Amino acid sequence: MTQEREYVAPAPVADDLRSADWRDLPGTNDPLTIELSSLAGGPVGKHALLGRTRFFTPMRVIMLLTVIFLALGWFTKMGCIQQAPSGPNGVLGLDWSGSRQYTAMCYSDTVPLYGAEHLNEGAFPYKKSWQEKSPDGVVQTRYMEYPVVAGMYQYVSMKLAKAWDSATFLPQAIQVAVYFNIVAFGLALAWLVTVWASSLLAGRRIWDGALIACSPLVAVHAFTNFDPLATAFAAAGLLAWSRKRPVLAGILLGVGGATKLYPLFLLLPLLLLCLRVGKMRPWMITFFSAVGAWLVVNLPIAALFFTGWREFFRLNTDRPADPDSIYNVITSFTGWPGFDGVLESSDKPVILNLVSLLLFAAVCVGVGYIALTASRRPRVAQLCFLLVAGFLLTNKVWSPQYSLWLVPLAVLALPHRRILLTWMAIDALVWVPRMYYYLGESNKGLPEQWFTGAVVLRDIAVIGLCALIVRQIYRPDEDIVRYGFIDDPVGGVLDQAADEQPKWLPTWLRPRARELTSPPVG
Repeated sequence: MTQEREYVAPAPVADDLRSADWRDLPGTNDPLTIELSSLAGGPVGKHALLGRTRFFTPMRVIMLLTVIFLALGWFTKMGCIQQAPSGPNGVLGLDWSGSRQYTAMCYSDTVPLYGAEHLNEGAFPYKKSWQEKSPDGVVQTRYMEYPVVAGMYQYVSMKLAKAWDSATFLPQAIQVAVYFNIVAFGLALAWLVTVWASSLLAGRRIWDGALIACSPLVAVHAFTNFDPLATAFAAAGLLAWSRKRPVLAGILLGVGGATKLYPLFLLLPLLLLCLRVGKMRPWMITFFSAVGAWLVVNLPIAALFFTGWREFFRLNTDRPADPDSIYNVITSFTGWPGFDGVLESSDKPVILNLVSLLLFAAVCVGVGYIALTASRRPRVAQLCFLLVAGFLLTNKVWSPQYSLWLVPLAVLALPHRRILLTWMAIDALVWVPRMYYYLGESNKGLPEQWFTGAVVLRDIAVIGLCALIVRQIYRPDEDIVRYGFIDDPVGGVLDQAADEQPKWLPTWLRPRARELTSPPVG
C-alpha cells in the first residue's frame, strides 16, 4: 500500500478560483470562461467523465479553434488579393484602387514584397539586386531584406506559385494571389505548431493554449508577415528544452534566429536560470547547438552572396525610427527631431542606434538581476516574456506583427485570461488607426496622433503585463502556474532544481529571503 502524499498549494487569487483537482478546468474555476461556456451549454457538470473522450481531447479542440481563427485571419486579408483588369487588353492584375489595402484594412507585406523583392521575376534572393531611388533622389542598390530562412521561404513559395501558374489544369488566378495563398498555408501550419508546442508547455493548464489559438492578434496579423515561422521555432525550441533535449532545443532556436532574430534572445533567460541552479552544461550544449545551426543556415548564402546576405543587417542599422516605436511617438506629440536630428536617406541614425542598444542592454541587466535575486527561481516563460517585451519597447522598430512574438510567452508567463485578452484586443485594434493614418489625411485618413496615441495605449498595456509578471516573480505564492508539486513546466533540467549559485557571485546577486504575502492553503 503506497503512502499518500500531501501537497501544499499556493493561495488562490481572485482571477482563478481553482478546484482541489490538480487539473485546470476553466469552465468551473475561471469566471470569464464560465460566462462564455453558456454558448456551448454551460460549465461542465460535477459528474462529467473528464479526460475520457475519444476524439475531442483538449489538444484537438485547441487545434480546431486555431484553424477557425486562422481562417478568420485569411478572410481579413482577402480584400488585398482581389483582381481586376489593369493592363492592356484587359489583362488582370492586383486591384488596390482607391487605396483598398488601407480602407479595407487588409494590408499584408507578403503581397507588395512579391514585386518589391523581384520575386515575380523568378530571381534567387540575395543574388538579385536592383536600384531604388529614395525620396531625396539618392539611388541605392537593394537586395532581399529578410534573414535567410524567411528569404528562402519566400523563394520556395514563389517557385510553387509559378509551378501552379504553369499547370493549366488547376484553378487559375493572378500569380501574386496564388503566391499569397501558398505563403499563408505555410504560415498557418507554423502557427499550428506554435499553438501545439505552447499548449504542451502549459502542462496541467493546457486550456491556456486556447488563449493563443483565439487571440485577436491572430485574426489581424497571422498573415501580415512571416513571423509565425519564428514563433514556431521558438515554441518548439522551448518544448525541446522542457523535454531535456538541449541539442534539439539549440538547433530549433538557432534556425529560428535565422528566420527572425528574437528566438536567439531566449538563450539569455536559460543562461541566467542555469547559472542560478549550477546546471551550465545543458545550457552550453544548447548554446553551441544554436550557434552551429545558425551558421549552417547562414554560411552558404554568406559565402556565395555576401552583399545580399548582409542586407538585413545593413537595413536594420541604417533605418530610422519606425512609426510604431516609442521614439517616433515622442516626436509625434512634441515635435522633437530625434537624437540625430533630421536625417537624409543616406544618413545613419548613429545616436538612435546607440541609445536603443544601451536601453536593451539595461533591460538584459534588469532581467538578470531579477533572475538571480528573486526569493524563488523565476519560471523560464516569465523571464522570456520580460526580455522580448523589453526588446520591443526599446527597439527603434516594432512592426505590428511583432506582437505575435509575445502571445505564447505571455500566456505561459501570466495566464490570467481577462488581463491577456484585454491586452491582445488593444494591440490588435491599433491596426485600425494605423491603416487610416497610412491612408493620409488628404484621403480622409486619420491624423498621426490618433495612431501614435493608440501605440501609447499598447505600450502601457505591455508595460503593465511586465509589472504584473515582476510582481508575481517576487510573490511566488500568487503564481497560478505553480501548484503543489508543479514548479516550472518549461524548465526542463531547471524544474524542481535547488539553487546552487557559483561561489564567485557577489552577495547582492544572490536570492533574497522569501516572505509569504498570504498563508498557503492545503
